[in-house]
Amino acid sequence: MIKKTKAEITKCILHKVANKFNSGHNVFSEELIRFDQESYDLMKSFLMKPFGGLTQSYRFSHHADVRLNELNNYASEVFKEESSFIEYSKNMVNHLYEQSNSAQIKTGDVLVVYIEGIEYKDVLTEAVGIFKIENKVDFFQSYLDDNDSFDVVVQKGISTKRIDKGCLILNTSDTEGTVVLSVDNNNYDAQYWIKDFLAVKLADDYNSHTKNYLEMCKEFSEEVIKPELGMHEQGNFLANTVDYFKENEAVDYATFKEEVFEEEKHKEKFDEYKKHFETLNDVLIRNNFDVSGVVLKKEKNKLKTEIKLDTNISIKLDVEAPEAASEYLERGYDEEMKMKYYKVYFNEEK
Repeated sequence: MIKKTKAEITKCILHKVANKFNSGHNVFSEELIRFDQESYDLMKSFLMKPFGGLTQSYRFSHHADVRLNELNNYASEVFKEESSFIEYSKNMVNHLYEQSNSAQIKTGDVLVVYIEGIEYKDVLTEAVGIFKIENKVDFFQSYLDDNDSFDVVVQKGISTKRIDKGCLILNTSDTEGTVVLSVDNNNYDAQYWIKDFLAVKLADDYNSHTKNYLEMCKEFSEEVIKPELGMHEQGNFLANTVDYFKENEAVDYATFKEEVFEEEKHKEKFDEYKKHFETLNDVLIRNNFDVSGVVLKKEKNKLKTEIKLDTNISIKLDVEAPEAASEYLERGYDEEMKMKYYKVYFNEEK
């Protein structure tokens, strides 16, 4: 979605965000971080890496007027006048603080950065990045003691393996508004970052259409097909769904149902579940849209097509081969053992 080969962090500041629920207080820096080359290279890789594989983007929202969205306003002011960066970085942290309405919201370090040279849709632009570090890791720090001997002490620091929460607000927009990218690796407070702090919604594009449809099919297989027809049929449905997306450049809802379902009652249940899914998740599932190959590749890995048995045996079905389960897997009941069974046909073990 973005290219970062020419990206450069030109401003970076670190603040501490507290928890309003626990009556904490934010702590602010007044000066920008001054990097040496080694720390700059490490910081740039640490902050930018999570956005390399994103397939979806967001747009700011507001119940009355998107121009009243706090982060939208703060970022816009920074893009207009870079000298206001430190002032508005504090406003961003204060806004984050105001969303901590639960004891489970963690305090942490907040890095606010200004980035130049990000490429989005073949155009170079700027971005304001906001990153929250919630979890520190223990590490040993060696030092020379008073007896001229080396010793170690345990300290806590920021791990460079992954960012907890982060967003990039790009200085570019389309018909839906300002482009926002986000990552959140802590799922305990999903509402807090995306809905409360950023106040964004998924862009209405073929990436989100593909993701929403596949998520709906995944949930339908889990909540309807699996309880009624079993894991075998659940695996068949998911495999046939992936097969349809692979063979078609665009999805047509009516055609999808005709190819994936044999019985009319299952088509009707799918219609009912579509309405339920839209209401529950506050999304609109498009009846016609282009397939995003990148999203399909990513989402199909989340589709579980494994039959787990109570005898500590699992049968993993290949979601890429929808015909395999029906051709080479047979389900039955053994009267002598008084147990169900699966018979698997194969030529040789791999």
